[in-house]
Amino acid sequence: MNILAIDYGTKNIGLAWCQTGLDVVLPYGKISEAKESDKLQKLAELITKESIDKLIVGLPIGLKGEENNNTKKIRNFVDKLKAITKIKIEFIDERFSSLEADRLDGGASRDEKAAMIILQSYLLKIINF
Repeated sequence: MNILAIDYGTKNIGLAWCQTGLDVVLPYGKISEAKESDKLQKLAELITKESIDKLIVGLPIGLKGEENNNTKKIRNFVDKLKAITKIKIEFIDERFSSLEADRLDGGASRDEKAAMIILQSYLLKIINF
């Protein structure tokens, strides 16, 4: 199964990818288009091109478990993505993923590293990766 994770930001969407069974999460670039419609289109094209089976989206839940303005923006973006794709989409709490990404070394961007952390968290929680 091909799984793509996204760390949604207003400027960039960080991407990370894995194929179950390979036991490795890889950075997969970022989407930096200015318009939301362009971001949606590019992501939909990538999902089709790479035969992505599932999308994992980081959801910024507040420290007390509450949703906030960013959470609502991401849910709205995902609703629009669902309207143009048939992909299975799941959310996972992404609290502190960007801060954790800042601690990682390597050539991937901060956005990609945050997406990698989101995907690793999902895999550890859901399928004991």
